[in-house]
Amino acid sequence: MEPAVSPPEPSGLPPAIGAYLIWGFLPVYLLLVKSVPPFEFVGWRIIWTVPICLVIVAARRQAADLRAALADRRSLMVLTGSALLIGTNWFVYVWAIQRGEVFAASLGYYINPLLNVLLGTLVLGERLTRGQWIAVALAAAGVALLLVGALTTLWISLTLATTFALYGLLRKQVAAGSLPGLTIESIILLPIAVVIVAWYAATPAGPSFGQDLALSLSIILGGVVTAVPLLLFAVAARRMDYSLLGFIQYLAPTIVFLLGLTVFEQPLKPVQLACFVLIWTALAVFAWDMFARRRAASAG
Repeated sequence: MEPAVSPPEPSGLPPAIGAYLIWGFLPVYLLLVKSVPPFEFVGWRIIWTVPICLVIVAARRQAADLRAALADRRSLMVLTGSALLIGTNWFVYVWAIQRGEVFAASLGYYINPLLNVLLGTLVLGERLTRGQWIAVALAAAGVALLLVGALTTLWISLTLATTFALYGLLRKQVAAGSLPGLTIESIILLPIAVVIVAWYAATPAGPSFGQDLALSLSIILGGVVTAVPLLLFAVAARRMDYSLLGFIQYLAPTIVFLLGLTVFEQPLKPVQLACFVLIWTALAVFAWDMFARRRAASAG
């Protein structure tokens, strides 16, 4: 009798692509809720993310992980900081898309992985290779161009990149998984979200939710587009090399950039184009360095 052959390990590529496609096309979803003020929408997004996360936690049987994180005082303190960072990131992103600053939002997430590398050096004591330093220098040159020609939108890109990079840095300090961590962060932000929504409900215009069925369903969808891609990302991270997953993440800002040119029909300033060219060059150098080191490690 021939020995049983174990089934091949499922690929992490489909869930990774799924996660970044959802994040990439998020601006199109935000068109459905463009009538909702950014602060109010982020409030509703948090409110609807909590029950959706709890349902997924129950379905994935991660309740024990959730309770363990809630019982750890240090984890709660770190997750409070990460919750404030991701809440700020959500608000700035929604505000930027609603104001038509699509290229600034896209650039922020192009800069983010390079900022992660720099933070790893400055905070975690990691060492950069020569290629990584070249990539960081090219990205810095691109940002410097915006200081000259697009200063009014530079803060959007840097805020998005910095808050998400610091968010990732804090999340590395806790053992909670992506989904339990997001659930706790949403619970931490829930009181703030309720206050924001209540404030808008007290205005003469009233709350955006509940006045129109289509808009209300679109607002509820905000919880889904928050929780689902993160779940797909968590699945992908367990099944594939993290370096390859990091390379795939450029899919999202690329889609946002293309949406800015097509769907949103935003004019691309010459200084912005020059900045993107430098950032793309930096990413090419970064990717080449990453794969060269992986090949050398495999050969060794």
